[in-house]
Amino acid sequence: MKLKVLGCHGGELPSCRTTCFLLDEVLALDAGALTSTLSLEQLCKVDDILIGHSHFDHTKDLPLLADLVIGRRDSPVTIHASRECARALRTSMFNNELWPDFTRIPTRKAPVLRIKSFRAGSTFQIGPYTVQSVPVSHPVESCGFIISRGKTALAMSGDTGPTDRLWKALNQAKNLKALLVETSFPNALQQLADLSGHLTPRTLQSELAKFNRNGTEVLLYHLKPAFVSQLKRELAGLPVEILELGDSFEF
Repeated sequence: MKLKVLGCHGGELPSCRTTCFLLDEVLALDAGALTSTLSLEQLCKVDDILIGHSHFDHTKDLPLLADLVIGRRDSPVTIHASRECARALRTSMFNNELWPDFTRIPTRKAPVLRIKSFRAGSTFQIGPYTVQSVPVSHPVESCGFIISRGKTALAMSGDTGPTDRLWKALNQAKNLKALLVETSFPNALQQLADLSGHLTPRTLQSELAKFNRNGTEVLLYHLKPAFVSQLKRELAGLPVEILELGDSFEF
């Protein structure tokens, strides 16, 4: 599996882009930086988008993507979202008020986008990928994912505070090559992190103690742009790698 980092921050500035990873050029993990990084030709190759939860920094490029690829694909782009996330996308984004309903444009039978919901905690298939969803700790329904193809698996925490279900699932996963983990706020903002369902370096260290990593690379994302330098100082010495825009990996 080839993974490219399109966005790895918890906010946006000229040097920071919100969460978005591209797997094998065809599967996007979240949609915070699709249209700001990919060419029109590359966007048209994306067949599926897996969304962890409904918050704007993970979904914001979905409307603009629809507007760009209309008339350029033979099949809809499928958005895979948990039931609550799917409901939010339908009622709050593609509602003909905030944005046209591209799940019915140009026709209901042949739309630009298709929203396919899954039950949080279920395992399902996206093309050649087996996806295990794991509910995590966030103010809205949020999922982490373990994504497998053949003898290779990678995982993504999604937006979460301290949790046990994710680590239990990760410890049972086979052939796990890499784990993408969110870390958002510095230790001084621990109370804010707890209230908003995010990790700090302090809680990340506690969470990693639950993980039998067995050589799995731990890659950090979702650093809030206003605190990147402080977070890097506080994370120094931990056995993790902080992702940067444009990073690529092959597992």
